[in-house]
Amino acid sequence: MPTITIQMFIGRTRDQKARLACAITDAVAGTLGVDGDLVRITIVEVAKDNVARGGRLADDPATSAG
Repeated sequence: MPTITIQMFIGRTRDQKARLACAITDAVAGTLGVDGDLVRITIVEVAKDNVARGGRLADDPATSAG
């Protein structure tokens, strides 16, 4: 069973997350030749103040880690 974990910033709508899960499921199932029902996706939402890039938190206006 393919298991995919997606980390992304908080703020996407339920519909966006559902469409993302569907698109990734289709891509994984098609590429690996498995039934889509076997693809497991976990979405982990992360606050921007918990992510840093280049030594700056992602919520810093000078950082464009979006």
